[in-house]
Amino acid sequence: MDRTANPSTIKCVIWDLDNTLWSGILLEGDETVLKPWVKETIAELDRRGILQSIASKNDFEPAWEKVVACGLQEYFLFPQINWGSKADSVKSIAESLGIGLDACAFVDDQPHERAEVEFFHPTTLTIDSAEGEGILRMPCMQPRFVTPESRMRRAMYQADIGRKASEAHHTGSKQEFLATLGLRITIRKATEEYLRRVEELTIRTHQLNATGRIYSYEELTRLMTSPDHLLLVASLEDRFGSSGTVGLALLEMSAGAACVKLLIASCRVISCGVGGILLSYIMSYAKQHGLKLQAEFVKTERNRMMYLTYKFHGFEEFETRGEVDILEHDLAEIRAFAPWVTVVDPDGGIRSASEATAS
Repeated sequence: MDRTANPSTIKCVIWDLDNTLWSGILLEGDETVLKPWVKETIAELDRRGILQSIASKNDFEPAWEKVVACGLQEYFLFPQINWGSKADSVKSIAESLGIGLDACAFVDDQPHERAEVEFFHPTTLTIDSAEGEGILRMPCMQPRFVTPESRMRRAMYQADIGRKASEAHHTGSKQEFLATLGLRITIRKATEEYLRRVEELTIRTHQLNATGRIYSYEELTRLMTSPDHLLLVASLEDRFGSSGTVGLALLEMSAGAACVKLLIASCRVISCGVGGILLSYIMSYAKQHGLKLQAEFVKTERNRMMYLTYKFHGFEEFETRGEVDILEHDLAEIRAFAPWVTVVDPDGGIRSASEATAS
């Protein structure tokens, strides 16, 4: 699959083990030696914010012991080491990470394993492990910017694994569990320090992107300084740590009106309802400033959940302009922030968190 047209699409590299990360076959008693390029490649992909996992046909315990002995265990999320189908393993990893199969690359030395993954997941990039030494030079492995949040991405996912493990042992409701997290969402006007991450968010987020649009760093810089636009970013933290910048909204202002041109929430924190919290904030901002509020929605194959977020918060269809549906809210009733989250507004766009929830 050619990724040169859209080079920054890979979010996760999934590695085979035998004759891929190391030479030899572990269970056949071969002398298994880590290939010389492997450690540097894995560490650099991690630094670039590209996640990594394993899909290997092996017995788990000896294979994982070898991974640990190589000092690589910290890099791999949701490793699938079993005797099942590689295609099933790739699908399981993508689902566990909450990313699309088109955002995955699968590296294996066996042509028939790559062919199986290509057959069942035609949008997944497959790579012959013989080309592994050149992976870092592939355009699809080179994000335009490497931000501090890029370098933290694996740690953020590992923190999320901790949240999910904690939730699995929680005996109450979902809302009661969220109340134990100490969730804190900060919504502020975007500044220069956020723009690289904001561009990355528009590129990487598909399921919770209300229009599917991608904005470049240069476009975002112009919008951030435009008197006719308001660019908002949302960051999230809880007792497990920071999730970084997880939400983005772009408002276009005109005489007495505001239109939400873009609404994005990271799929990684979907259960926290960041998209809905941003909407409640925007509605309160519009009401306090006496603005009529509309929003643009462009249907894609993967963003139905964002449409449901708009509907859940009371937006109704107003008109259609080509592929763009215009939604509208009369601001008569604004859904309150969930009681288990603290919303912080350091810029004072709304007068207080409590007033943000007032109808």
